[in-house]
Amino acid sequence: MTTDRARTASRRSLVQTAALAVGVVFLLVGVLGFIPGITTGYDTMTFAGHESDAALLGIFEVSVLHNIVHLLFGVAGVAMARTAPGARLYLLGGGAIYLVLWLYGLIIDHDSAANFVPVNTADDWLHFLLGIGMIGLGLLTTRRRTV
Repeated sequence: MTTDRARTASRRSLVQTAALAVGVVFLLVGVLGFIPGITTGYDTMTFAGHESDAALLGIFEVSVLHNIVHLLFGVAGVAMARTAPGARLYLLGGGAIYLVLWLYGLIIDHDSAANFVPVNTADDWLHFLLGIGMIGLGLLTTRRRTV
């Protein structure tokens, strides 16, 4: 007998699987940002602002707000992966958002009030890779083959 879960997984399209995977990774990153040791400088974490010296894996600057954003982005990915059009929109739209965040991070002074999330140079370039990667997944997993 096949379970409902197995049937659902077998009917999931490639774009849905990609969006689900990305969403789960964002959820994981959001949770890890709240774990001392995985996040260095945990005792200096602020709700928002560039004053936070907490860094996920000792590399990526985080705050409570930054972690919440990752969690919400993960929830959106898992929810939107329920349908192929939703999954495609999540990957393309989310990728575009991350490219805007990359540009924002390049433009602002990291030591100013404009850096309210906060981000550092490592975050900026990760945002670039995420943006390109998500858009690439959204396009490559939904392109139609011509024979």
